[in-house]
Amino acid sequence: MRFEYTIEAGNFTRAGDASSSFKKILKQLNVDPQIIKRIVVSLYEGEVNIVAHANGGKVICDVNTSRVHIQLIDTGPGIPDIEKAMQAGFSTASAKVREMGFGAGMGLQNIKNNADTLSIESKVGIGTTVEIQVNLQKA
Repeated sequence: MRFEYTIEAGNFTRAGDASSSFKKILKQLNVDPQIIKRIVVSLYEGEVNIVAHANGGKVICDVNTSRVHIQLIDTGPGIPDIEKAMQAGFSTASAKVREMGFGAGMGLQNIKNNADTLSIESKVGIGTTVEIQVNLQKA
């Protein structure tokens, strides 16, 4: 099954709508609550990154019996140094974003900590694609 969501740049009021909606779907599919939490944390962090840093984007969630695969695709400035961006506490968030309580530099780290696999591709001036996979079967 595939679910797609549009993420609006700068709209922090709607940040989290996709993860909330997808959480309901996962509950209906009887996914283990601990696995749901990992998926939702990863998805929410990715959504907030698109809202805070990009010119908008979309989320594509594919679910089958063994895994959830999420693509977060944005158009925006891109990430010039992915290795640096992965460091806990590193942030390029604006002062305005930080005043709202976002931009602590833990988004990508939280995704990494909750995903079974994480892949980031980015082109400066074009955008970023983050791919997350979480296995539904406990190892």
